[in-house]
Amino acid sequence: MKKIKVMTVFGTRPEAIKMAPIVKLLHDNRDDFEAVTVVTGQHREMLDQVLALFNIQPDYDLDIMEPQQTLASVTNKILVELGKVLTVEKPDIVLVHGDTTTTFAASLASFYQQIAIGHVEAGLRTWDKYSPFPEEMNRQLTDRLTDIYFAPTSESKHNLLLENIDDTKIFITGNTAIDALKQTVGADIAPNTSDKRMILLTMHRRENQGTAMVNVLKTILAVMQDFEDLEVTVPVHPNPKVRSVMQALLGDNPRVHLIEPQDVASFHELMKASYFIMTDSGGVQEEAPFLKKPVLVLRDNTERPEGVEAGTLKLIGTEPEHVKDAMTTLLSNDFEYHKMAGAQNPYGDGDAAKRILASIQYYFDDDKHHARPEEFSVNGQQ
Repeated sequence: MKKIKVMTVFGTRPEAIKMAPIVKLLHDNRDDFEAVTVVTGQHREMLDQVLALFNIQPDYDLDIMEPQQTLASVTNKILVELGKVLTVEKPDIVLVHGDTTTTFAASLASFYQQIAIGHVEAGLRTWDKYSPFPEEMNRQLTDRLTDIYFAPTSESKHNLLLENIDDTKIFITGNTAIDALKQTVGADIAPNTSDKRMILLTMHRRENQGTAMVNVLKTILAVMQDFEDLEVTVPVHPNPKVRSVMQALLGDNPRVHLIEPQDVASFHELMKASYFIMTDSGGVQEEAPFLKKPVLVLRDNTERPEGVEAGTLKLIGTEPEHVKDAMTTLLSNDFEYHKMAGAQNPYGDGDAAKRILASIQYYFDDDKHHARPEEFSVNGQQ
């Protein structure tokens, strides 16, 4: 069987974190794969941090980021610039990840040149086209263009089957977020012995900007008055709309630490040190169960319901009374805290990248010399 030419395309920090284990493994298996790495630069500094951490040298950097860029301008630039690269490289398959504008635009560019598309983290759904925006439609549209689907869980596979995706093209792999975590923090998670309890807060999504964010921040400050051992650490997103609100409401409180966005390893260490996490991020919802940290999800819905079902995540939205009740419960009820902290991680075992590469080999093996790879399961159940 000839080498399979695999092009990975990503452009943001979350994509880079989750694609890094695949890129590294492709390079470690040069006898079977020819790897081409393309970054779009949709996010610049935060992307570069991840590339440096995992020692990834892109073959192509489209460097599309510009001030006040729009979704339309990002999409247009990627279509044009990636199209040129695809014409030169002619890969057997293009791997995209998740739900960013880079993901959708790269899939469309590949489709225009009739190149096979592999979607890493396929099948996540909220079924609400504007929540999260634009991610929900990015992933739905990408999955209409995809040829081979790497679903992280059985739930995400089920979503694809509901959309009449061919079962034979779907592979349950686990999530590469866990692969990356194992590379940055290792497998042993020691308990926090500090006499302070630190909440890690990340909040930046478009639907939470404005009133929702103000409500959450004011509620956190109110809860802090009831718990003197409580501190809050906030890596502040670079979006000016987020920064201005965070600074105005939290900047003068000595127990709130507003810090710059962290590199991947430092952020994972913050997660390890936290008592629990409050977030509207998707990736954090996947990483925290591995670290045995309860997560209060500041959204009304999630495309990662497995964590809610397992009990490690709790959807609380942004209404002040819901936020206060959820925080107070974790801070004052040891049984409820340890119930969430001890819930089983439903998202992966650290071998997702291996399953993805094995699935690519199986897909391109016309004579099927390779057996269909074993799939990720929780407790042996798919």
